[in-house]
This record gives sequence, structure tokens and C-alpha cells, in this order.
Amino acid sequence: MQITVTGQQIDVGEALRLHIEDAIESTTEKYFSDAIDATVVLSRESFRIRAAISMHVGRGIHVRAHEEADDAYAAFDVALAHLAKRLRRNKRRLKDHHRERENTTLATNTPEYVIAPQSEDDDGFETAADNPIIIAENQTVIENLTVSEAVMRLDLADAPAFVFRNSKHGGLGVVYRRDDGNIGWIDTPESEA
Repeated sequence: MQITVTGQQIDVGEALRLHIEDAIESTTEKYFSDAIDATVVLSRESFRIRAAISMHVGRGIHVRAHEEADDAYAAFDVALAHLAKRLRRNKRRLKDHHRERENTTLATNTPEYVIAPQSEDDDGFETAADNPIIIAENQTVIENLTVSEAVMRLDLADAPAFVFRNSKHGGLGVVYRRDDGNIGWIDTPESEA
């Protein structure tokens, strides 16, 4: 597994780098012997250190965790504990090789855009509302999943929302984290998609 450790406004020494690599390897061996890669970014935010871990454990499955602490070791260790908890909670569903996966292998490529928020120009004029500035454009894959698999992916990625194609009826679905901590689900049948 490839492990990348970087620091933003912080020097990552060899001892910290070895600690991070050993801890990630031992954690992934418990759950995924064939994890693809992991990225750890340590950054300074005011007087605290933020550790962000992103791990690619399988085709289309990313697990993310982050934490802040006064010390880089503590921030990383707590973030890794959060990541390990997510992996442990979903290990059985992620490792289920005996289920038929034919309906989930079909995926739809769709464009993904990041649009800049409307702001004032140097001249003091606002940008036209019908002409937004596109910052990034790339392709993303919308996979065919069940609702429970989509909720699992939302939890693993620590994302606010996750779009998927419902394998039951082929329509688009969105699961999202509500303000009260519960998971919301928006479902559109195929005829409306």
C-alpha cells in the first residue's frame, strides 16, 4: 500500500512519518490486506494541529477521518481511531464477497462541476447570475447501490451527501447527513430521473 504523508505549515519529521506509516499499515491489515493507498495531511490551524486521513480501500470506496489536537501525534492517533471505527463498523459489508454484485457494477459517468460563489469584481460590479465561473470540471461515477450501501459509503467518506443510482428501481437517490445527526434520503423513481 502506498502511504503519502505531507505537512502544510508544519515539518513532518522522520519519527512522525514512521509512526504514521506503521500505524496505518497495522490498522489496514486488520480490515483490508489489499488497501490501495492512504494520504495523511498534517496542517497547522492557529495553535492546533489538524490531521486528515484519506484511505482508498477498494473500487470506489474511500474512508476519511480528521481530528485536531495540540500535538501532531495525538491528532493523528485520534483521527486514525475514528477511521478504524468506521472500518470496523462496516467490515462485514465491505468484505462480503459471496453476494451477487452484478447490479452494482453498472455505473453512470456524469460531469461534475465546482462553481465559484458570486462575488464582486475589482470594478465593484457583481458577476452576472446567469454566467457563473466554473472552477473545476471532471467526470464522476454514479454507482448502482442499495440505500444501505449508499449510507455506508456516506459514513465511510465522512461526507455531507452521497449521490447514487438506486439498484432497486434505477432512479437517482441522495443520502445526506441532517443537522440533527440523522440520515436523510431523497429518492426519485426511474420515470422521474
